[in-house]
Amino acid sequence: MRPLIIIPTYNERDNIQKLIPILMELDLSLSILVVDDNSPDGTGKLVNDMSEQNDRIQVLHRPSKLGLGSAYIAGFKHAIQQDVDCIFEMDADFSHDPNMIPEFLEKLETCDVVIGSRYISGINVVNWPMSRLLLSYFANFYTRIITGMSIQDATGGFKCFKREVLEQIDLDQVRSDGYAFQIEMNFRCWRKGFRICEIPIIFVDRHSGTSKMSRRIIYEAIWIVWWLRLQRLFRRL
Repeated sequence: MRPLIIIPTYNERDNIQKLIPILMELDLSLSILVVDDNSPDGTGKLVNDMSEQNDRIQVLHRPSKLGLGSAYIAGFKHAIQQDVDCIFEMDADFSHDPNMIPEFLEKLETCDVVIGSRYISGINVVNWPMSRLLLSYFANFYTRIITGMSIQDATGGFKCFKREVLEQIDLDQVRSDGYAFQIEMNFRCWRKGFRICEIPIIFVDRHSGTSKMSRRIIYEAIWIVWWLRLQRLFRRL
């Protein structure tokens, strides 16, 4: 497997300069694509400097903070033009353990999409306030009920797609952006009949920086599941 790991960034300089060397040390012939939204703290410039020293590190510069979903879509489009076999989504803030990547690749031998799940074996979340944990847990329950998907962690952002999965998804039709983006991508993969698997992970709240959660992101996730259900009923997805 030749994996490419997409990491969206906005003001993640402190984290990214620690994360990239750890990923490189995994020695999996992986490459890294950072999608930076013109971070004021110089994240993009830092990754530029790193890429000049290692051609397995790439960076896409975007003009402003345009959202998580659109960052991944830009990364996906770039990735499927590269000589890679699978594409990861991963946060820069160490909430996703880079040492789990070999387990994703092992599971990918029998699955098309592998999701790092916080809820497949109990609740494995560290350092979240109870309100945030309950919001996430019941959002996933709500998603299962409305959409019909059996995924335990449909909003999780640590995941891996086989290349052919993203090649068969019409990325220009993906309309959500925040955590709803994860739900929509899972739904589109599920409707295409791809094999979706979950593996347990321990999610640790970010090491440094600030959370990107907002009310707009929450509201988007609430309505997107109904939109997806309607698309399914009318056989548009």
